Amino acid sequence: MTVSIRFLPDNVTISAQAGEPLLKVAARAGVHISTGCLMGSCHACEVEMTGEEEIVLACMTAVPKGTDHIDISMMDDPTW
Repeated sequence: MTVSIRFLPDNVTISAQAGEPLLKVAARAGVHISTGCLMGSCHACEVEMTGEEEIVLACMTAVPKGTDHIDISMMDDPTW
């Protein structure tokens, strides 16, 4: 299933497959998401994703099934 992903605030949109790692989708779109440990411990890759009640970690999150569009709001921490 193809999902349209829009990265905010830059308004970059790309198509992705459900289950594809979010960091790989961002890289393919030319969107930088800060990373540190790549295991979810450091929280450098926190983003807000439509349909989720809490902040998600891009290093641990895949494109969800059951939707045709999601927005990802970047939460860039200048520390990273």
